[in-house]
Order: sequence, then C-alpha cells, then structure tokens
Amino acid sequence: MSIKRYSIPFLFIAPSLLLFFVFCFIPIIVAFFTSLTDWGLGGASFVGFRNYVELAGDPLFLRSLKNTLYFTFVGMPLSVLSGLVAAILLNSSLVKLKTLFRTGFFLPVVTNLVACGVVWRWLYNPQYGVIKWFFELFKISSPNWLGDPRWAMPSIILMATWRNFGYSMVIFLAGLQSIPRRFYEAATVDGADSFRSFIHVTLPLLKPTTVFVCIITTIGYFQLFAEPYVMTNQGGPVNSTLSIVLYLYKNGFKFFRFGYASAIAYVLFFIIFIFSLFQLRFIRHTVEY
Repeated sequence: MSIKRYSIPFLFIAPSLLLFFVFCFIPIIVAFFTSLTDWGLGGASFVGFRNYVELAGDPLFLRSLKNTLYFTFVGMPLSVLSGLVAAILLNSSLVKLKTLFRTGFFLPVVTNLVACGVVWRWLYNPQYGVIKWFFELFKISSPNWLGDPRWAMPSIILMATWRNFGYSMVIFLAGLQSIPRRFYEAATVDGADSFRSFIHVTLPLLKPTTVFVCIITTIGYFQLFAEPYVMTNQGGPVNSTLSIVLYLYKNGFKFFRFGYASAIAYVLFFIIFIFSLFQLRFIRHTVEY
C-alpha cells in the first residue's frame, strides 16, 4: 500500500490526534505515576502501591463505593426503562404533539446540572417545598428528603432519573424508527399482537441500542458528583450520599492529597472498565436486517 494514498487523511486527523495526545493521553499517564506517590503540599515521594492498599482499608472510600454502586444499580435501570417507555409512547401514532413532548423531555438533559440541583433542593425543602405541600394534600407527613440518611440517596436518584431519561429516550427513539416496518407487517401476518411484536421484534432489534444506552448511562452514573455536591452539602447527611468522585475531589482539592486522589481515579476507571466489558458481552451477536 502506498503511504502517499493515506497521507492526506492522516493530515486531516493529525490536529485532533495531537490534541488528544497532549490533553488526554499524557495526563492519564501522569495521573498513574502520581498515584504511586505521596504528593501533597510538602512535595512528592514515591510510595509504590501504598495508596491502593490504603484505599482497601479506608472506611470513607468503601462507603463512597457502596453509595456509588447503589446509585448506579438503582438509578441506571430506572433511567433506561423510563427512557424506553417514553420512546415507545412517542413513537406511537396515538400520541399527538410529539415534538412538544420530545423537547420537554429532553430539556433537562441540556439544562445546567447545578441549576437542576438547586431547583430540586428547593422542591425537597422540608418546610416550604412543593413535594411537602403535595404530600400534605393527602394528609401524609413528608420526610426530610435530603436531611435523612435513609431518603437522601433515593431523592438524588429520583432527580438524576428525571434529568437523564430524556437522553435515553432520544437514543431509543432513533433505534425504534430505524427498525423496518416489514418486520411488524410479517409479525401481524403471522398472528402476533402488539405485545408479541414488541417482545419478538422490537426488543431483539433494539438490543444494540439498549447496550449502548446502558453503557453510556452506567459510565455517567458512576461519575456521580454534582448532585450530592449541590444538594446534600458535599455528601451528607453522615456521608450517606458521598460518591467516589466526590471523595476524590475532597482528597485532591481540599486535603491536597494528589497521589491518593489519583489512586481513587484509577480504581474508578478500573470499575467502569469492568462493568463496560460485562455489558458488551450482550452485544457479541449483532442483529442484522
């Protein structure tokens, strides 16, 4: 093969590759070597894998890991399922004003996350919140949503689901509209009703889209940071909403333990990598039509 033939395409992608190398690849390598040091305000000293060993016995890190897993394993299915339901409804011929609903459902995705957090914090307010007023209409006492360790994380999960399901909806809607109508017509000829068509036609052909949405949503949920930072005063009450990224932030930018924070970042990367590989197993057999 002639090198000249591919020189022009490589010239076009060279600036992007250079930016990626300088601003992504090099910092990743530097962060790994930083995780092997005890780097603070007093300087840096090489400690090997001591930071990783310390993480295994750090109760706050283990608590943040537990909170993050709880947030991800509960919030991710809720976000994906609600997005799928919304996409199916908006893809139906029974629903009118589809453009209005699509815009309304997707609007929270492009809204500033801090602004959403502040608004929801007022909604959850135990004295003046709209949610408290709604509960009182039915003579039900409203708990202190963000001040009670039992309710703080479920409250954040509800807010995150509301904000993120619009993204899943758009992706699922694109996947639904890409399925050829002839499959549904063939299923109808074979005597399948709407439910059987959904089970045996829609879900199998939507498998690649579902895996993509699950992976992207999982990665995003593992990076939980802004919600507890804004809504629960950086992980309260009593660390019930402390996430891995929030704990990383505290160690790096409050306690200036840069080596320890880098180790936390690499542990989080490894966790996300493992879960992404696990999810990709479900898309080994691609669907062709």
